[in-house]
Amino acid sequence: MNDAVRAWRVEAIRRIEADFNRSADTHLIRLDLPRYPGITLYLKDESSHPTGSLKHRLARSLFLYALCNGWIGPDTCVIEASSGSTAVSEAYFAHLLGLRFIAVVPASTAAPKLDAIRFHGGEIHTVDNPRTVYDVAHRLARETNGHYLDQFTYAERATDWRGNNNIAESIFTQMAAEAFPVPAWIVCGAGTGGTSATIGRYIAYQRHATRLCVADPFHSVFHRHFADPTVMSLPEGSASCVEGIGRPRVEPSFIPSVIDRMIAVDDAASIGAMRALSRRLGRRVGGSTGTNLVAIAQLVEEMASRGEAGSIVSILCDGGERYGCTYYDDSWLDARNVDWRPFEAALNRLFAT
Repeated sequence: MNDAVRAWRVEAIRRIEADFNRSADTHLIRLDLPRYPGITLYLKDESSHPTGSLKHRLARSLFLYALCNGWIGPDTCVIEASSGSTAVSEAYFAHLLGLRFIAVVPASTAAPKLDAIRFHGGEIHTVDNPRTVYDVAHRLARETNGHYLDQFTYAERATDWRGNNNIAESIFTQMAAEAFPVPAWIVCGAGTGGTSATIGRYIAYQRHATRLCVADPFHSVFHRHFADPTVMSLPEGSASCVEGIGRPRVEPSFIPSVIDRMIAVDDAASIGAMRALSRRLGRRVGGSTGTNLVAIAQLVEEMASRGEAGSIVSILCDGGERYGCTYYDDSWLDARNVDWRPFEAALNRLFAT
C-alpha cells in the first residue's frame, strides 16, 4: 500500500468515526401491556439512524471492516446485494467517502427504497430473480475492478460482538435502570443473521440469563434450518413479501447455535401486527417489526400463563414511510391475497387495557 492510499484510508476511517460521533444512540421505547401485569415490552427504535433503519449499524461496520482489510481504496467501486435497507445505508457511507456505489436489488424492491439509494448517490441494478443477486454482485465487482461488500457473508464478523456500542451492548446499557434490567427475551429477525449473531454472542459473553428468539417469515429457510440443519435452501417460488428478513438459502452469517428459539410467522400476521403497532405508536413501522411483534405476543402469552414477570426487548427495524405503496396499500395486499385484517385485530389485544 503506497503512502497516498494509506493517507486516504486514514481519512476515510476518520470520516466514518466522525459521523458516528455526531449520531446519538437510538431510543428504547417502553410499552406497558395492561393485560399482562409484570411484563413490559421495549422497542429499540433503529428507525432514528441517519439512513432510517437498523442496517445503518451494519453498513458502518462493513465499510470499516473492508477498509481495515485493505479491500477498499480511493477509486474502488463498491457493490452490494440487498433488498433495499442495507443498500440505502451503504450508499450513504459510500457518498461520505466519495466512492461509486451500485446496489443489486430484486425488481420487486419498494420504490421508495430505490429512491433513497439514489438520494445518497447510489446506482441501481435490478434483477428479476432475487436468487441471482449474489452472482450479479460478484460479476459487477469483477467488471468494475471493485469490491463486493457481501453483507450475507461478513455481517457476523464485521461487528464487534463483545462491545464497542453494538446493538446488544446498547440495549443492556439502556435497560440498566429498568425494573427488569436483564430481559427475559430479546426478539429480532434474521436477514443476514448478523444481528442475531451479535446479540446471541454478547448475551453469552456477558453471562446473561436472557434468551434470544428469532422471528422468521414462514417462507424462509432459517427456521427450517434451525429445526433441521440438513435443510439449506428452499425450492424456487418460495418467498416472503416481508423485505429485509428471511432468505431462500442459509446465509454464511446465520449462526443458529447462538439462538434459543425461532418462531415462524405468516406474512399476513406480520402485516397485521405492523398495522396494530403503528396505531399504538401513532406512526408507521415496517413489516419486519411486525414479524417481531407476532413472536413477542406468543412469548408474552407463554410468560403470563406461567405467572412469570419480566421484560422483553425487540427491535423497531425501520419506519413505514418506505412501504406506503406496499404494506400500507390495501389494494397491493389484496392483489397478493394477504389477508392481514384478522391479525391486526388479534394483535390489538396485546396493547388493550
